[in-house]
Amino acid sequence: MADQSRMTLLLVSRFWRRGLLLACLLLTAPAWSADILLTAAEDSAGVRAFTQALAQQRPEDQVSFTPLKQLPAPSHLPASTRLILLDLPGLDWRLQDAQGPPTLVLRISRLQARQRLGNSHPAKISLLWSDPPLERQLRLIANILPQARRVGVLYGVDSEFLLRELIQFAKPMGLEIMPQPWDNTSDSRPLQTLFKNSDVLLGLDDPQLYNPKTVKNLLLSSYAQQLPLVGPNAGFVRAGSLASTYSDQSDWLAVLDRLLDQPPASWPSTLYPQYFKVVGNPQVARSLGIEQVDEIAVAARLAEGEQRP
Repeated sequence: MADQSRMTLLLVSRFWRRGLLLACLLLTAPAWSADILLTAAEDSAGVRAFTQALAQQRPEDQVSFTPLKQLPAPSHLPASTRLILLDLPGLDWRLQDAQGPPTLVLRISRLQARQRLGNSHPAKISLLWSDPPLERQLRLIANILPQARRVGVLYGVDSEFLLRELIQFAKPMGLEIMPQPWDNTSDSRPLQTLFKNSDVLLGLDDPQLYNPKTVKNLLLSSYAQQLPLVGPNAGFVRAGSLASTYSDQSDWLAVLDRLLDQPPASWPSTLYPQYFKVVGNPQVARSLGIEQVDEIAVAARLAEGEQRP
């Protein structure tokens, strides 16, 4: 009888130890793993590097890249797939099928989305904007050029819709938007008109206005008038504008990591990246007699301002 009791106690003890071990394993293991599929029309080294970086960041998930031409129709992908589009051809492919899986679209600007979607927004598609947020760019101006009040803005047919939003953001900051249409980029007269009425220029991410053909005229004219140009993006700062905010690969990976931790039903329809940096051009600052932009300090001040209610 005593032997039977000891055997029973031993079996119960083993059962509880195994149960405890299983519970520990369940607590330490990820609650779920996701099938994350990235795609683009071009299978480039940069795309592969981005996919690898995301896979390293999310080892519990299945992260893969497949060129767009090798994919079936979106509705033929498993509904549980989390789809990440890395270029505009990918978006065009996804828009052909309303039944596709939940989708995050990277590297798309406000103008590009408007040209493809108008004012509509398809279900299960989240657009992550590539152009710097207008409010953040205005706050950058207020930080690095505190004496500036009149913000000159060139706009075209494609970017005119951004003006109302700009004016709305500028007013609480004590800034005045001075809009100027530039329908013919070979005509410099609109530039001269704008320069006379502005303290600083804010470049919109409109490729019809800011491109390799117009950059020389824009920058030489701004230098001649001693008028700084902010934006429209980090690439233009390298070409000769004063400063801009931007988000790099590490910032986008952080944004994706946060979104992929959430159920797709909670993904926002549109989103500017929360994480960003500031880039300045010291040579331009010196030529304009402006204090060099402290990129880290300015970015920290802007981020702190955005975190306040």
